[in-house]
Amino acid sequence: MKKSLLVLMLTVVIAVASCSFTTKTFDNPDKDKLLIDLISYVLERSHYDAKDINNQFSKEVFEDYIKALDPLKRYFYQSDIDDFLAYELEIDDQIRDKDLSFFNLTYERLQKRMEEAQKFYVDILENPFDFTLDESINRDYDELKYVKNKKEMKNRWREQLKLNALSNLYDKIEDQEKQLKKELADRNKDFEEKQIKALEEEARTITRTSFEDFFNFNKDLERKDWFSLYLNSIVEEFDPHTYYFAPQDKDRFDISMSGKLEGIGARLQKKSDNIKIVEVISGGPAWRGEEVEVGDLITKVKQEDEKEPVSVVGMRLDDAVNLIKGPKGTKVTLTVKKVDGTIEDIEITRDVVELEETYAKSSLVKKRDKAYGVINLPKFYFDMENYNKRNAALDVKKEIERLKDQGMEGLVIDLRNNGGGSLQTVVEIAGLFIKKGPVVQVKFKEREPEVLKDRDEAIVWDGPLVILVNELSASASEILAAAMQDYKRAIIIGSKQTYGKGTVQNVMDLNRWMRNNDLGDLGALKLTTQKFYRVNGGSTQLEGVKSDVVVPDRYSYIDIGEKDQENPLAWDKISPATYDVWGGYIDFEKAINNSKARMAQNKQLQLIDQNAKWVKEIRDDTVYSLNLEKYKAEIEENKKQSERFDAIDEYKSPLEYTSLPYELALIEKDSILAKKRDRWHENLNKDVYMEEAVNVLEDMKTNAIRKVNPVTVKN
Repeated sequence: MKKSLLVLMLTVVIAVASCSFTTKTFDNPDKDKLLIDLISYVLERSHYDAKDINNQFSKEVFEDYIKALDPLKRYFYQSDIDDFLAYELEIDDQIRDKDLSFFNLTYERLQKRMEEAQKFYVDILENPFDFTLDESINRDYDELKYVKNKKEMKNRWREQLKLNALSNLYDKIEDQEKQLKKELADRNKDFEEKQIKALEEEARTITRTSFEDFFNFNKDLERKDWFSLYLNSIVEEFDPHTYYFAPQDKDRFDISMSGKLEGIGARLQKKSDNIKIVEVISGGPAWRGEEVEVGDLITKVKQEDEKEPVSVVGMRLDDAVNLIKGPKGTKVTLTVKKVDGTIEDIEITRDVVELEETYAKSSLVKKRDKAYGVINLPKFYFDMENYNKRNAALDVKKEIERLKDQGMEGLVIDLRNNGGGSLQTVVEIAGLFIKKGPVVQVKFKEREPEVLKDRDEAIVWDGPLVILVNELSASASEILAAAMQDYKRAIIIGSKQTYGKGTVQNVMDLNRWMRNNDLGDLGALKLTTQKFYRVNGGSTQLEGVKSDVVVPDRYSYIDIGEKDQENPLAWDKISPATYDVWGGYIDFEKAINNSKARMAQNKQLQLIDQNAKWVKEIRDDTVYSLNLEKYKAEIEENKKQSERFDAIDEYKSPLEYTSLPYELALIEKDSILAKKRDRWHENLNKDVYMEEAVNVLEDMKTNAIRKVNPVTVKN
């Protein structure tokens, strides 16, 4: 197995070297033109599925680039778009000719329109808003048409500013609600109107400050920042994981990859005008607080030493991140629109991510007179300096041995929210449950697939095995789940399918292609170079792994997987590897069918499914009232509806979770560890999915002498 991985690594090195010493020269003194030439060359040579740069490609880049420049359609007029359309089918030619005419036109026009917009917001916020009018705004910007004249543009800004001020006004009223109720009970309607008028003025002031900050951020942007946006509109047409890192972005990427994460411990993504939480990092402050979750939208950020928050709606991602991150020990308050549509202020104390919480941990679970094991694996980690010092495979093996010592009769591997990691650890973990054989196939561009195998015949655990997944289980998690499913070694319980990321990326330093470079750091290109395939030949790309037992969760109806990204690589299949299906179970299908029957009758899951449908309904409603009373009524109704689902968090299973003896000894000396484990066990006790996993383990009957099935799947 190590030999196979070495071959793969050497292949990457050779591929990079072959490009590094190419006979093609990049000697244009204009850095922007050189970058265009160099990046298009690297993509063509090294991307797994390089696209033809033609008129269709040009059209798609055009659409995405204009949308990235003006996602809220509050800068460009229809006349601007008409001017730009002259280049809609010319971008491919301009890439080839290193012509920057289109970029120069859009950049200069955007700067002009932003200057005009700055005057709009100042003028509009001089006068009070009338929140008694029956107005609304539709924030489905994809369906919004570009304005035709300044009057329409000013009205567009008025509506957006009014919504922003209305949100601030509602917050102000909420803050003073108790006091207002007490005072209004003894006063007349005239007093209430005076109070609202004063709060409205405060709300406009907050809005004005937010937009001053926003435009100040934009003033600090240089031409090269906007050019990076243009470059990424080109490279992201290849697939959603291909990305150009400007020098400063590359530095931040290197820091994040080193594991030295200081801030709130969450990965953010720009989604239209919103800042979206796409990952909560295990062990980080946001994870420990349990209030922030994937799918939440951050709308405002307030520092502990500031009175008012800053709106990040419409702000560049880097600028929003700069507001959110900060030194260890400082506090930041995020105003968050939750997945279910409710608005919350969440205070987080910034810290360094606790690496210990990213490691595998285990618990013993008792059901009547039987003991089962649970191993939670947040990621497939390894020590980059010394692989054998510590990695996910070694730790999982160790936890299995400890659980066996406690007499476990079945094992649950929890891969929910596990976004992946080391390929080598996946192969080794799979090898803990099978005698030997292929685990995953990896294919390079235009080459035969490499089969990565477990060559160790030893089996660490040959008893019942269940793997828990969800929509956020990705990459390496999907490899392990797919292998165990193909071997019929485990029953997969979870979402309809996992995330669906079946590709591998490498970060290539663009400076290595340059023999002589007097233009400074060129940055780096992260691009897709390989694709994963299951041992049965199918790709995990787009389709992910389909659970044997599908259970609803709050993400069931939300677009969150690879298939919902722009320009994902297609699903395909190759020849299956040769492998032996596990033959250690009796009535394997019966255990699956029993679970499906239980899940269909489970009241808790029915409530979770209703909640998921309601969340989808709320998220799809893009029309917001600009009338204060209606706005308040809508929010209050959402809060009331969300209360219907409070029972989800109140659920408790009859199972008992305890730490293993070695950990109990550590807990006696470490009160912080004790709190962490108490919290984990409390969450497990509320976890209906884990409860069903244990039920399935109880149903999974094994042969007295386990052996592989004589049925063999071959090429």
